[in-house]
Amino acid sequence: MQQLNFPAYTFRFKNSENKVHIFDSIRKKFVQLQPEEWVRQHVVAFLLNEKKYPVSLINIEKELKINSLKKRYDVLIFQPNGNIHLIVECKAPNVKITQHTFDQIARYNLSLKATYLMVTNGLEHYYCQMDYENEKYIFLKDIPSYML
Repeated sequence: MQQLNFPAYTFRFKNSENKVHIFDSIRKKFVQLQPEEWVRQHVVAFLLNEKKYPVSLINIEKELKINSLKKRYDVLIFQPNGNIHLIVECKAPNVKITQHTFDQIARYNLSLKATYLMVTNGLEHYYCQMDYENEKYIFLKDIPSYML
């Protein structure tokens, strides 16, 4: 797989039915290794190792209903009180981050109400803090590390 713009992490792999699978430490299972999954696993490792978010607050690929449409978010981090701290939208490295990508995560956030948003294709990372009062997002250089 392609080198991404994250620190180097160690992952567990296995081959099954002529396909490579990567171990997802949050879902506690091997999942098929696709380019977007490669990015997602790096994001999770980044959030755990660099930002020190506890495993217990991280959720991956759960269904979400938006205007009766079924969608799936990539990574979500809860606050200890149950509110949503961060939503991450992952794209494959060959997918350019566009306004459409931001529109997608903004639609998810209409119902989730996260404090922070992160959009990444593994090569480029964008971080935003929500300003609900003024109905906009503020771009940041980074997302904050975990603090109780």
